[in-house]
Amino acid sequence: MPVLAVDKPLLLTSHDVVSRARRARGTRRVGHTGTLDPLATGVLVLCVDDSTKVVQFMEADTKDYLAWISLGAGTPTLDAEGPVDTQAGVPALDGDRVREVLAGFTGPQAQVPPQYSAIQVGGQRAYAVARAGGALDLPARNIVIHELALLGLYPSVQAAPRTFDPQTWRPAGHGHTFTLPEPLGEFPTLLVWARVGSGTYLRSLARDVGAALGVPAHLGGLVRTRVGRYSLKDAVPLDGLADAPGIPDLAALDFPVIEADERLARELRQGKRPAHEAAGRFVVTLEGQLVAVVDGDGQQLKVVRAWA
Repeated sequence: MPVLAVDKPLLLTSHDVVSRARRARGTRRVGHTGTLDPLATGVLVLCVDDSTKVVQFMEADTKDYLAWISLGAGTPTLDAEGPVDTQAGVPALDGDRVREVLAGFTGPQAQVPPQYSAIQVGGQRAYAVARAGGALDLPARNIVIHELALLGLYPSVQAAPRTFDPQTWRPAGHGHTFTLPEPLGEFPTLLVWARVGSGTYLRSLARDVGAALGVPAHLGGLVRTRVGRYSLKDAVPLDGLADAPGIPDLAALDFPVIEADERLARELRQGKRPAHEAAGRFVVTLEGQLVAVVDGDGQQLKVVRAWA
């Protein structure tokens, strides 16, 4: 069964999309490889039926985003859900200063997640505690931000571009036009392209970029344009879920391939650790069919997951 890249609309939760996919595909077995907030849109990767086996190998995929970071106003949710609870005047900014700040956020780092997130501490969801007026002590998590590019500075999110070239995801006169959340006011806005590793919160990045510039900030809009090998330009609209052909498991796994013979395939399916010189994570195939995902240490292969 297939892996599907869906274009999640504004205001739906990732669980809403999974529920619709279950109805459209006539199955309960649907999972996703990385949550998108209700106020974010773009690529949500779904795995259907037996393809749920590949979810664990896709959760660490890098992701690309377009982020509209509004300066001078903070919110409890760190995005445009609001309400604005802190405000400050924004000094005149130039591109060089903003690029310098963004460069300071690239690379491995520790990031404090938003209070309004699904992280659990002591069996409690952070967002549930936050909505009840409380706050959890959320420890910083190790993340990697691979690249941040400033695409422009604008007087407000309303004045910032919303139409982009789907090949480059840079502002363009025609192409893919996005719907952003209702703005909370007219606040100076940075348009940023980001490539990040697993577990990165763009809402936290917006907060932290604002702090580095000396002002409160929130995420005025967010679009995920890529997850692993899945681009938004190839994503299926929500109403196309029932008939979408999707991508087979083998194509969904972004690892180098070892072509096995019958003996190697049999031993891996039996959970053995056959001798092999490969080092790293590999997909093993037999006559084009998926056999296993393995880790090699240069001497033998260890099965991470096998397919019958």
